Amino acid sequence: MRRLTALAMAITISGSAWAATPPDTLVVARSIDDIASLDPAESFEITATNTLANIYQRLLEPDRQNPASLVPALASRWKAGDDDKSLVFELRDGARFAAGNSVRPEDVIYSLSRVVKLNKSPAFILGELGWTAENVDSFLTRVDDQHVKISWPAAVGSSFALSILSATPVGFIVDAVEVGKHTKDADLGNGWLKNHSAGTGSYALRSYVPHEALVLQANPNAIKAPKLKTVILKNVTDPATRRLLVVQGDADLAFDLGADQFSALEKQKGVSVQRFPSSMIYYLAINSGSTQAPALKNPAFWEAARWLVDYQGISKDLLKNQYSVHQAFLPEGVIGSLVDKPFKLDVDKAKAALKAGGIAEGTKIELNVFNQPPYTDIAQALQASFAKAGIEISVRPLVESELLAKMRARDFQLIFTYWGMDYLDPHSNASAFTYNVANGPITIALRTQWDIPQLSQETRTAAAERDPQKRVALYTDLQKTVQQSSPFVVALQGQNQVAVHDGVQGVLQNITVSLPYFDQVSKSK
Repeated sequence: MRRLTALAMAITISGSAWAATPPDTLVVARSIDDIASLDPAESFEITATNTLANIYQRLLEPDRQNPASLVPALASRWKAGDDDKSLVFELRDGARFAAGNSVRPEDVIYSLSRVVKLNKSPAFILGELGWTAENVDSFLTRVDDQHVKISWPAAVGSSFALSILSATPVGFIVDAVEVGKHTKDADLGNGWLKNHSAGTGSYALRSYVPHEALVLQANPNAIKAPKLKTVILKNVTDPATRRLLVVQGDADLAFDLGADQFSALEKQKGVSVQRFPSSMIYYLAINSGSTQAPALKNPAFWEAARWLVDYQGISKDLLKNQYSVHQAFLPEGVIGSLVDKPFKLDVDKAKAALKAGGIAEGTKIELNVFNQPPYTDIAQALQASFAKAGIEISVRPLVESELLAKMRARDFQLIFTYWGMDYLDPHSNASAFTYNVANGPITIALRTQWDIPQLSQETRTAAAERDPQKRVALYTDLQKTVQQSSPFVVALQGQNQVAVHDGVQGVLQNITVSLPYFDQVSKSK
């Protein structure tokens, strides 16, 4: 692994502070402890996936100003086949990867097939098209030097397939030639891409040291040249330190501050707080198959948990209205979102549910959360409200990468965590929350060990429905099921907030991303 440049090392917390960040460099203060991999076929954490959006491109992508609309990226145009189960994409003329290789149909085929064959965390997204490791190659065809045909066996139309192909990170196209040079033991380059890049985006990965910093440099072959030469994501685990850095000008942007810190910055000279819409929902995941806490498989516990969250208190008092109460798996603002809020803190109802289910007072449960705001604050609130019904919660804060590893291994009891949409279609979240079949994709329904054969079939039916109104009705029913009786308690919807030091312009995020589009950020001298 390449080590950090002298510049990157100079601005780590332990080093001496800059009076001002360099004019050609964007310095971002945030925790990057969630990064497990920078391979588009494996990455599925906020920092990594959103950083990759600045390194790679898809065939098509959500419009930055109007994300509900898909616009060309590496493809200049496309057309649907007569059977509505295939698409032919024409590749953009002159597109080249950072290594200098031209973008070819073979790169598209390689990129999509390796996601399916590696079968890492995000692979289930492409699985919605019916692709498997055994059949995917038969559905991806080179037509000629500029055209690639993509087909699928699933009972879904081309409009849905376009949404799938626009998804992050699985839609990102990698340089098959460059990755092929670094393939070992048939890993399709996964080991190398964990900390290297091979994309066409405005930036390329220059260096990455886990838990320290990640450095991007301008891609000389980018279709759209960035305004700044370098972007440094500096790992700053303490939110108070992140706030101080952006106030002092030692960082240009700071993320994931506490609610009180963002509120205080509203009055801080030299810093502004910018807010953007987000598809992020926050929920309590209950491991219904936990052997350490058998009460968690009891639907009575699921019901009680719904009445033991102080939704309004957390949203209004604890988080200063920077997060809104939301109780369905589709975020508000997305077609088909259920906006009903039937639950509130009601200890008596919770106690009645626990008693009816035979769950004893004094039951002990462990709650894992990220060791960052707002999770640690919310965990304390949950600990207090559950105690009112006799449920003793012990809170265990963890580094995000460690917590996500435990969730993926199903080695947890309770987790309060987040989920964001991978593409702007209701199925993006439904496929995660309401689908779990034998030998199927790895979903969060699987990770909570929720056995739902009938609901899984209903989820497939919703994906295949072509009538828009009928489709919305089906997703409404799925949301109601999860809302009323499932091992998920959806509680909040967030917004993207960022502290911006004066002189930084062009910070833009939309509902599909949790980091800015770095290519359009500039700094006044």
